Amino acid sequence: APPKFYGGTDTELAKNWFNRMCDIFTTLNYTEDRRVAFATFQFEGAARSWWSVVRNKWERDQTPWNWENFKREFDEKFLPSMVQEKREEEFIKLKQGTLSVTDYEAQFTKLAKFVPEFVATDQRRIRRFVQGLNVEIKAALAAVPSNTFTEVLEKALRIESSRLQVRAFHAKKRNLSSVSGSGTVELSAPAPKAGRGIGGIRTAGLTKGSVSRGASSG
Repeated sequence: APPKFYGGTDTELAKNWFNRMCDIFTTLNYTEDRRVAFATFQFEGAARSWWSVVRNKWERDQTPWNWENFKREFDEKFLPSMVQEKREEEFIKLKQGTLSVTDYEAQFTKLAKFVPEFVATDQRRIRRFVQGLNVEIKAALAAVPSNTFTEVLEKALRIESSRLQVRAFHAKKRNLSSVSGSGTVELSAPAPKAGRGIGGIRTAGLTKGSVSRGASSG
């Protein structure tokens, strides 16, 4: 099920489509001219109109129908050099920062499509990925060398998860300590003092005025 391509200005969509077609050609071992014919067969809408112009130009100039020429035309139209340079700069400057490892990996993979020479081998991909990780995760990874990018990613995710759990534990502990330290103990009101009332009767908590009023009412 090869994907259709409709053209447009979405460079990521264009790059994804192109890479997908390359994967298909590598798997099926297509020849140069067959690659061009098969790829352009997937064009629809604006992409098909664009290709019609290019095909007429090729026929007029007797341009060889090979994949290299097609890639050059495709890049000029849908992946201009200015966009490529911008994506390359974004890839070079990419750091994890406040991103989670999952979000950082997604950005890394997205931009890596535009700079295949930076991630041509698994070791180069690993080295560049680790360089952009936060210091604490990078240091922990150094203690456990990995051979594949998948291993590095899995270990980075586990390290991040462990550190988040530790932080959550300490935060909860601090909150509990704060609550117990700032709690106030309510003191009960002092019990009323007992005194000697009229006729030797002991009274409790009665004022002098209330005793007098009681005596007068009797």
